[in-house]
Amino acid sequence: MAGEQPANEPAGTTASAPESGSVSTSAAGEGLAKDWYILKVAFNREDKIREALLKRVKISGLDDYFGEILVPTEDVVEFTRAGKRRVVKRKLYPGYLMVQMHLDDDSWFLIRETAGISDFTGTAGKPAPMSPGEVERILKTTRPDEEDAQPLKTAIPFKSGDRVRVKEGYFQNLEGDVDKVDEANGRITVIISIFGRSTPVELDHWQVEAM
Repeated sequence: MAGEQPANEPAGTTASAPESGSVSTSAAGEGLAKDWYILKVAFNREDKIREALLKRVKISGLDDYFGEILVPTEDVVEFTRAGKRRVVKRKLYPGYLMVQMHLDDDSWFLIRETAGISDFTGTAGKPAPMSPGEVERILKTTRPDEEDAQPLKTAIPFKSGDRVRVKEGYFQNLEGDVDKVDEANGRITVIISIFGRSTPVELDHWQVEAM
């Protein structure tokens, strides 16, 4: 599994197969209760692995054992070098998928045998379903209702401590270190030396470039 587990992703360990007798492999799939699980997958291949898993589910005839398979995302604002605004989707948890499924031996092995999937997240060596509250929170972020829509964050390619150079505006060509990042407003605070003094300057993030 490439990449580290996100800090806000539910803590868990590598999960083992369902215990023998704990679930039925002979029950008809239709009408089976399904829970949401988190899958560890190859970093930067989330969309391709999702497509491959959907195909395997269809070919295996286990459609009734699976519900949605999602790459959790959120809408964020990006600005081009020319300052043009556009809305794009950003992965909430790079290296992870969410899958809604009825877990038994057949569905578990289908997951484990799909290329690019490392394992379920789980506790005590078993796949751990997500809590309803956690599922609701992520789904609202991934598919926000118009009534519940929150102001979009701005995708800022800098973090505190990054060294940058101002490329536009009054402080053009001056260098400094990023102090604060304000995703809600698309701005950053850079500590720049002005007349020998360290001065915090607030800028639009597209006014600076990495060094």
